[in-house]
Amino acid sequence: MRIRKLMLGALGAAVMSVAFGCSGLEPYSIEAPEDLAAKIAEYKAEQEREKPVIEGEEIALSPKIVGAEDNSAGWWAEFSQYFTLPAGKRLEAEFKNFSLGEGNYQNWCLCVSTVAERGAEGYVEYFVLRSDRWGWTPDGDITSGIVTAIDGVEEPDYDGDFWADFRTKMNGSTVNIAVDNAREGYCVVEASAKATDGSVITETYTQKVEEGSAINAFFIVDHSHIEFKSAYLVNSKVPEIPDFNATSITVNGFPAQVEVGTTLETVLSADLKATVVYADGTSEEVSMEDVNIADIPGFGETAGRETIVYSYSKTKKGKFGPSVAGYATIEVTNPVTAIEVSKAPVFTTYYFFENTSLDFRPAGMEVTATYADGTTGPMPLSNLTFSAVEVKEGPQEVTLSYKDVETTCSINLVKGAYAVGAPDFSNGWWSTFTPDFTVASGESKVFEMDVYSDNLANFHSPCVIVRKADLSLGAEGEYVVVREDHFGWGNSFETAVAESNWNWDYFAARLNASHVTITVTNNGDNTASIRYDVIDSEGESHFQSYSGFTVDSADVTCALVTEESYLVFVD
Repeated sequence: MRIRKLMLGALGAAVMSVAFGCSGLEPYSIEAPEDLAAKIAEYKAEQEREKPVIEGEEIALSPKIVGAEDNSAGWWAEFSQYFTLPAGKRLEAEFKNFSLGEGNYQNWCLCVSTVAERGAEGYVEYFVLRSDRWGWTPDGDITSGIVTAIDGVEEPDYDGDFWADFRTKMNGSTVNIAVDNAREGYCVVEASAKATDGSVITETYTQKVEEGSAINAFFIVDHSHIEFKSAYLVNSKVPEIPDFNATSITVNGFPAQVEVGTTLETVLSADLKATVVYADGTSEEVSMEDVNIADIPGFGETAGRETIVYSYSKTKKGKFGPSVAGYATIEVTNPVTAIEVSKAPVFTTYYFFENTSLDFRPAGMEVTATYADGTTGPMPLSNLTFSAVEVKEGPQEVTLSYKDVETTCSINLVKGAYAVGAPDFSNGWWSTFTPDFTVASGESKVFEMDVYSDNLANFHSPCVIVRKADLSLGAEGEYVVVREDHFGWGNSFETAVAESNWNWDYFAARLNASHVTITVTNNGDNTASIRYDVIDSEGESHFQSYSGFTVDSADVTCALVTEESYLVFVD
């Protein structure tokens, strides 16, 4: 500001000298715009607006522009600087948001992590939050915890034209975002985007972080870019996080069946995991040390059914509160003398390509046990151990064991025609593709595959790209890009009718070792359809379809792309 004033002063002095200080010369005037004073006032006001009065430490910004200004930067390629927030501190930043405008996700994105370089030892992401009411943690989707409002109306109707309007409003919007590392061990994000039409989109999210520890916040773009105006480190404005009582508890990991003579202590030494649901609707895994389990005198001494009762009496903040209880039923049987496979598993054929290891897939299998008293009954699969699957082509026998009792199950390994992705799931988004296949008018292209995934997110699964032949890598030529998890984008996506029968409670957890058939159909009437037929890792069948989206039936190609997953194709 001081430099600007000196320059204006010097300019004024020069004008006065030329006009009045040169003897013998005709005085002259400078032709200046009539609104020069108004323009100077407007410029000054703009400069002052860019320097808000905030009580805190101004953060030097480098770079000020994150992402290519033509919005060509792909996902996880361009990042802001790290903003390190000690406990009890808050980041308040302002930036302009610009988007390619073809996908809801093509706007600002925030990651909050431990204080470590990305990918280095000690680097853990607490959460990733997108501006389009979506995000994730290492444990899965966090959509249910994100609150969005448009012009003050919370959770508006997301159907119809909502997302098309959202993409328009976000491009060129001014975003004010606060990331608060509250002392009680919670990170609170409050974002407000003011669109060029004056409407305001807000988004809030709260996530538990390590209490008393610093966190890193950084921004990512995806076919978008942001232009920082300011950033400040101020004191936390979240004095207290509301507390909530527990409403239910579930403990998983108890054996479904044990033999006579098994003690309660042995049962409790299993790998038990307790999940508590709180009054605000959130849930978390809690330590088994905080779970109370009632004693059962004489447990396991005779055959029959035993019921274990457990309880939990802490609030979300870990304070003592009203108790909640649950129970597990365990069948106590006589000793097992033999086991046999009475129903084959759903998966008896395994497709591989460059896999280094494969796990046996018992989904759908039934095993019958014979007991010492001559009776028979079902053997829980959770009680069995399975031998390793040898990665080589041809039939083989997998050994099933219960203590010292064994049987076998026959499977067959077939080498696939080709594979896409990385066997260690290291492939990032938009990096591993199948070839492009032409789909003639009235015909279909079928992809059949075994899917291997890290199961960490819904989108770590195959995606379909339908596009024009001469723009195979250009967004302008994409009709649609659609995922297995009922999500997509593209020039024709709004014309697609999307249907599925997924259960989102376990979608991501059942991706690995699933079998998927994808059919892309050129309907011949300038529309196309895509259908996923899926047998998940537990043997359940599901579908996902996108029908009737607009194409030029004379120019249709398709390909698959996958992220952090590995696809082995049957043919």
